[in-house]
Order: sequence, then C-alpha cells, then structure tokens
Amino acid sequence: MFNFDILLQQVLNGLVLGSVYALVALGYTMVYGILQLINFAHGEVLMIGAMVALTVIQVPAIALLPGPLQMVVALLAAIPACVILSLAIERLAYRPLRNAPRLSPLITAIGMSIVLQTLAMIIWSPNPHSFPDLLPTEPVAIGGASLAPKQLLVLGVAAVMMAALSLMVNKTRLGRAMRATAENPRIAGLMGVNANMVIALTFAIGAALAAVAGLLVALNYNIVHFSMGFIPGLKAFTAAVLGGIGNITGAMIGGLLLGVIESLGAGYIGPLTNNFFGSHYQDIFAFIVLILVLLLRPSGIMGERVADRA
Repeated sequence: MFNFDILLQQVLNGLVLGSVYALVALGYTMVYGILQLINFAHGEVLMIGAMVALTVIQVPAIALLPGPLQMVVALLAAIPACVILSLAIERLAYRPLRNAPRLSPLITAIGMSIVLQTLAMIIWSPNPHSFPDLLPTEPVAIGGASLAPKQLLVLGVAAVMMAALSLMVNKTRLGRAMRATAENPRIAGLMGVNANMVIALTFAIGAALAAVAGLLVALNYNIVHFSMGFIPGLKAFTAAVLGGIGNITGAMIGGLLLGVIESLGAGYIGPLTNNFFGSHYQDIFAFIVLILVLLLRPSGIMGERVADRA
C-alpha cells in the first residue's frame, strides 16, 4: 500500500544527499567550463577537507568548544587547506598540460587522485576514523517525515552556497571574467582578463565548496577515511553530466535530482523486487542514470550554453 510519509522521507533524504552532490558537481562543472578538463582529483579534495576538519576538532582546546563553534573552526582550517591543495594541483599538474592532447590531463587527474589517497593513508592511516556528532541528534518533524539537525544544516548550507555562487558568477566582475574566459580565453586575454588568475580562482572556489561538502559528509555519516571522496566524486561527476557539464545551474539541478533518484531507488527497490535487491544497491542508480543520459541526451538536462560556462 502506498504511504505518502515514506515517499516524503525518501525525497527529503534525497535532497540532503543531492545537496552534497551539487556542491561537489559545481567544482567539476566550473573547471570543465573553463578548461574542458574533468578534474577527477576533485573528490579527493573533499576527503582532505574532511580529514583536516577532523584533525582540528581533535585538538584538545578546540574539543572543549560547543559543537557549532567547533564546526566553524574546522571549516576555517579545512577551506584554506583545500584551496592551497587545489591551487598546487592546478599549478603543478594541470597548467603544464594546458595545450597537451586531451587525454594527458585526464590521466594526470586520475593519477593525482591516487596520489592524494596515498598521502592521506600515510598521514591519517588507512583505518576509518569516527567523526563526532557536533549537533543535537533529536530529529525535527517535517510533515509526516523527519530530519536530523545535521541534515537540515546540509540543506541550508548547500542552498546558501549555491545561491552565493550563482550571484558571484552572474553579478560580479570575477563572474564576468570567468564567463569570458570560458567562452574564449584568448579574446578574454586581449580584453585585459588574466586567464591564469581566473583559472586559479576557479580551482580555489571549487576547492572551498569541496571543503564544505567534506565537512558535511563527515558530519552526516560520522566517519572519515582515505577513500571517502571517490564515490561521491564519481556521483558528483554524474550529476554534472546529468545537468549539463559546464552549466552551473545544471550542476545544481543535476545534483539534487540525482540524490532524489538514488534515495527513491534505495527506498523502493526492495519492495519492488520482492527483497531480491536491498538498499545497499543504491550506488547503481547513479551510474544507470549516467549511462542513460549519455545515450539519450549527452548534453544533459540544461544543455551546455558556452556563455554560461564558468
């Protein structure tokens, strides 16, 4: 029998999941919009952000602070760490290959992903680490469903950051410079736009979003480990493709939509298959969506509008 409350719960869970995918997908889509490069190391930037946040929270003096204040301090450490890391990746790994064949930067990105995972294993050990609950655990009722305060925080933070990014891209000088560089870097350079600076800032903004997403993932699942960025990174890439790779609005819509599809699939796959498949098969939905989009609409839901790439 159909139960609306269960449907509402699955949709809300999907929006929480999709908010994280959207934040990470924005990093993919901004870099692709300007460089035509899929930065497969982006998921590992999320992981480093979560690891740095955990390290900061474990400092005895900070551990005594209230939970929300611990999160703020952790973010103030994680964002600069991820930005510096991402700028170093861009400068050392991607910039020398800017005019190389398209396959070279792609292979380099995959290599950087493996290098960062290995470094994380060396620094923080290969074992999973538990991440403390920094917010109350009492669920908040929403209609016939409920969300934990940390899930509401994920939704709120993601909404604010996505709105801020949209305003920045559409209403500021930096946003105009990003759009100009995405359309034609050489002509943008003739107009006085410093393409290298714009590209570096694009990587920095994407890294800041990934750092926030890393903290939100750690807070939501209460665990961090060296490979935690790999699957969310692949799913965020799927979300970017679903929305239209290179299209910022598309990345947001694609992320939210993918989260809802995955959550509904995980919630209903058991009853629909007479419990032959369980909710632990939920990862397949993201990649089924990726295959269908590439087959049926390669440009994604929103398509790719060159002038809006950034």
